[in-house]
Amino acid sequence: MAIFFRADNIHFEPHPKFDGVKLAKLAGKRQGSIIGVSILSIAPGVEIPVHTHDDSVDSIYCLKGSGEIYFDGAWQPIGSGDYCLVFPKEEHGVKCASGQELKLFIVHSPPLF
Repeated sequence: MAIFFRADNIHFEPHPKFDGVKLAKLAGKRQGSIIGVSILSIAPGVEIPVHTHDDSVDSIYCLKGSGEIYFDGAWQPIGSGDYCLVFPKEEHGVKCASGQELKLFIVHSPPLF
């Protein structure tokens, strides 16, 4: 089963855990148990706190904006075109430290949603 979205059919909803974060679910548990794909839009000044995923790999690609990403025990700058791969049980987080939204393309395997 192929999945295709035109840009004008990608809709964001509030993230279930984090205020100031919007989530566009592109693929997830409804399509199978292998992969979850989403886009996150993080408002200026908003932080997704440092956390871990017990079973999922978290693949994070920065589409737009700038901020900071927590990995390897420290906050590091992140901007358009940057990429981070986080393995299960590794601490990570992200915050939008600029005046514009931070937009991230996220892949979880297995999916979280």
